[in-house]
Amino acid sequence: MPLASTFGSSSARGLGGLRSYKNPPTLFEYLVIAGGGRGAYNGGGGGAGGYRSSVAGESSGGGASAESKLSVSAGTSYTVTIGGGGSYFGGSGAVSPAQPNGADSVLGSITSTGGGAGGGDVGGGVFSAGASGGSGGGGNGGGAGTANQGYAGSTSFGSGGGAGAAGSGSTVGAGVASSITGSSVTRAVGGFLGSGSPTAGTNNYGNGGGGGAFNNFGANGGSGTVILRYPKSFDNLTSVAVGLTYTLTVGATYKVYEFTAGTGTIQV
Repeated sequence: MPLASTFGSSSARGLGGLRSYKNPPTLFEYLVIAGGGRGAYNGGGGGAGGYRSSVAGESSGGGASAESKLSVSAGTSYTVTIGGGGSYFGGSGAVSPAQPNGADSVLGSITSTGGGAGGGDVGGGVFSAGASGGSGGGGNGGGAGTANQGYAGSTSFGSGGGAGAAGSGSTVGAGVASSITGSSVTRAVGGFLGSGSPTAGTNNYGNGGGGGAFNNFGANGGSGTVILRYPKSFDNLTSVAVGLTYTLTVGATYKVYEFTAGTGTIQV
């Protein structure tokens, strides 16, 4: 739904003149996941994107409890940005440069950090460590995760860290499950260690990209997402910028906005 949407208030005439009726939300439950890091050439998997959640009864990344809901005000605009996954940006011959981390995702004051890239063969017999990020990339030394967002990557060119556990050798860092959309989905999983056919991270899950082996480049990280919900008795958002791709689902209890690409503002 890339077009802007606008919803006005209803009004009626009564004994005091014209009256307007608006019922905007005041609190958002959210899930903000950054883009996953790219896997390395002849090396480790990328780390998952940072994972921040305020859904009651669920976990945030890095073993943290759910955060507080985001307080919002009528008529106020809030920035939403969906972080892309780390993707290969060039190199010469069979040697890859240091690979890019995933990009941050943002909802107002909430920022999740992009996943760390995997470390691998950078030429001349040198093998790099995984990069730090939301969750760390695997490599010749695992990258660190960000507190309350994700875990470290594996050492010795292993798998990337995930939001739910560190990478360890051939075991990828586990993700975290959330039912914010109404069904349980596990996101923010680390990328697998070096493989001849590395697998890219799943887009809008923030998964890390798989590392390459046998002279193969690593795979791209998956893009992140921003999901927010509030009770359906409240009004729809007043507007959503045209630069954002999203869906609105109205369920039995909640209105759920799921943003999957772009950057822009939303207005309550």
